[in-house]
Amino acid sequence: MDGVGESSESGSGESSSHLIKNEAFRDEESCPKQVSPIRGGGSRNTSPLGRVGSRNTSPSRQKVIKTKPRGLDEETVATFGKAVHPDVQMEDNIWAMLPEDLLNEILARVPPFMIFRLRSVCKRWNSILQDNSFLKFHSQVPSHGPCLLTFWKNSQTPQCSIFSLPLKTWYRVPFNFLPQWAFWLVGSSGGLVCFSGLDGLTFKTLVCNPLTQTWRTLPSMNYNQQRQLIMVVDRTDKSFKVIATSDIYGDKSLPTEVYDSKIDTWTVHQIMPAVNLCSSKMAYCDSRLYLETLSPLGLMMYRLDSGYWEHIPAKFPRSLLDGYLVTGTQKRLFLVGRIGLYSTLQSMRIWELDHAKIMWVEISRMPPKYFRALLRLSAERFECFGQDNLICFTSWNQGKGLLYDVDKKVWSWIAGCALQSYNSQVCFYEPRFDASVH
Repeated sequence: MDGVGESSESGSGESSSHLIKNEAFRDEESCPKQVSPIRGGGSRNTSPLGRVGSRNTSPSRQKVIKTKPRGLDEETVATFGKAVHPDVQMEDNIWAMLPEDLLNEILARVPPFMIFRLRSVCKRWNSILQDNSFLKFHSQVPSHGPCLLTFWKNSQTPQCSIFSLPLKTWYRVPFNFLPQWAFWLVGSSGGLVCFSGLDGLTFKTLVCNPLTQTWRTLPSMNYNQQRQLIMVVDRTDKSFKVIATSDIYGDKSLPTEVYDSKIDTWTVHQIMPAVNLCSSKMAYCDSRLYLETLSPLGLMMYRLDSGYWEHIPAKFPRSLLDGYLVTGTQKRLFLVGRIGLYSTLQSMRIWELDHAKIMWVEISRMPPKYFRALLRLSAERFECFGQDNLICFTSWNQGKGLLYDVDKKVWSWIAGCALQSYNSQVCFYEPRFDASVH
């Protein structure tokens, strides 16, 4: 099974594999063959020290399976090892005697993808997703952790794979429940995923929960044209909003519209001032929406609470070829882009916006070996997006993915990167059962 190789400089790391087989979610790869457990006296030896006369099963003597993560070149591949530990079974009567509330609290802390495997244990666990007590506990526990959601269409059939960063495993998620017109992945927030598309000549937007396979189409906008969209979820009041800015073809006469799930309608706000946008990518941070502009140079900021736009004169770094705005935590806003006019002198850098001085401050540079492996050509296309101070880089031609942890200052390859086609769309995703589309 492929995993994530973490490295601050060397590019080496570990890989791990998990096997989940169920009718809704399944791994994209098969699990490596495990070491047969050592038996003595007719029973399994589960003692860490081993029994007298039996083989030493301490971690230092266990078999190590070496695998090569797919998606990496020879120059960036290191040894990925995984120690295989024998399974330790728990007696069934222990689970049978657990109180209902305690069992729900335990299951609520299990990674969401594992729940689908546990549902096959018994009828009681099979109906757990409809149990309000379980959903209540699930909403109170911390997030399972960030995931990467990859969406593409194969022969007009929606396909989706999700990579769990904590489990270091890819999962295939069925997306056949979506209508055919849902083609563009808008983004994800709080367990919900937003799509848009053209149903004939009508522009439509929908919100879905991939785990529960529920979705609904949003009402039509007041000025229903193809727009730049971004979705934000407020988990405190269990609601979400979708912000529609200018027309993607450059029609600046359209007012900004905001959809609120609490009132199930779009409201019209201020028209964005006439500016020349240098990218259609947007970033939402601290109830503010940011876009990059060339004229006037800097950022356009939309305040969701007041519904007004304003210009921020934060000049971009010199020789910036392409820039992406990336959202961090606690009001942090990052700018990621290439610097340099010639391919041999190019480098990838990360800046953070100093809100007090209104200027970009460089905080990191991609090591040259990662940059050469990710982007071999000077004009090669790449995408960049972020969440929780994690920044993900994807290269469409190379079919690779790279993660950067801003807090730990660690670069990590995403082995087995599921960029299935040239038109794949990727975003961060937080799996949650309690995220409602209503």
